[in-house]
Amino acid sequence: MESFRLILASASPRRRELLGLLGLPFHVEPSRFEEPAPPVEPVSLPELVNNLAIAKAREVAERLAPTEDGFVIGADTLVVSDSEVGIPMGKPRDEDDAHRMLTQLSGRTHRVYTGVALIRIRAGTAHPPVSVAVCTRVRFRQLTPAMIAAYVATGEPMDKAGAYGAQGYAAPFIEWFDGDFFNVVGLPLCTLGQMLEAQGFDWTARP
Repeated sequence: MESFRLILASASPRRRELLGLLGLPFHVEPSRFEEPAPPVEPVSLPELVNNLAIAKAREVAERLAPTEDGFVIGADTLVVSDSEVGIPMGKPRDEDDAHRMLTQLSGRTHRVYTGVALIRIRAGTAHPPVSVAVCTRVRFRQLTPAMIAAYVATGEPMDKAGAYGAQGYAAPFIEWFDGDFFNVVGLPLCTLGQMLEAQGFDWTARP
């Protein structure tokens, strides 16, 4: 197996925890890519999250290519109503925005899309990216205004797409999900493993 490093182009503690489940050493190098303002018109969510994940990974790959040998992993997660095309929910601007998002999700099914991008850097070169968009459908129970207010008061929604963390205090809100649960948290590990395998790396051969 070739010697290399996994480089996570994200400051997200959730993605760091998930990547750690592979049992491989990795380095965190947050991307400096400045995300554009959220779209105000319906867009293709698979295309949008792929483009954002690639942009995050590319910024890190180009910056580290002269000194590093490895794979840069970029990811971006967005929430949308139960459709492939729509106006995405990013992170809430403030508590009122979090209330709005959770009210919109209450009693309904929505989709969580995560784009995952992988860029090989070697011998000073950043190779072309490969990317995949993964979708998980999530159904929320009916939430009361008091439940929403109590959850927003925890502060947990403020740094999460769709204003909730499936692995946190919002877990009791979820009636069911269809797809990869880790995708909802922010990094679909099955897909990432398959992407690494396609690049010729056997991630199961842990050191």
